[in-house]
Amino acid sequence: MRPDDTAGAGGGRQDAEAVAELVFAALADPTRRAILAELAAGGPATATDLAGRLPITRQAVAKHLGLLTDAGLVTAEPGERRRVRYRLRSAPMQVAQQYLAALARNWDGPLDALRNHLDT
Repeated sequence: MRPDDTAGAGGGRQDAEAVAELVFAALADPTRRAILAELAAGGPATATDLAGRLPITRQAVAKHLGLLTDAGLVTAEPGERRRVRYRLRSAPMQVAQQYLAALARNWDGPLDALRNHLDT
């Protein structure tokens, strides 16, 4: 399932969980986080541009960009002379944030009850 399919579509809990899972898996790797940080700081860039800013090869950057694209965190925009520029997408990150917020809400009640029980 692609995050594009669920973002804003009211897809439901399972869809949001699937999107969140893809986002969390993508963010688990420090190189992918570095690529996202570079795109956030410098705007759209090609794999070659990113390889020039990071201590990894262009091929490694391209592989990571493919995984980030699959997670919906970046989108590929064809350019001139077969140069593909990658741009950040915020929708999947927002779905993941909402998923975490829902988990936090579900934990607050039981944790408060435990705290009250331990205090008495």
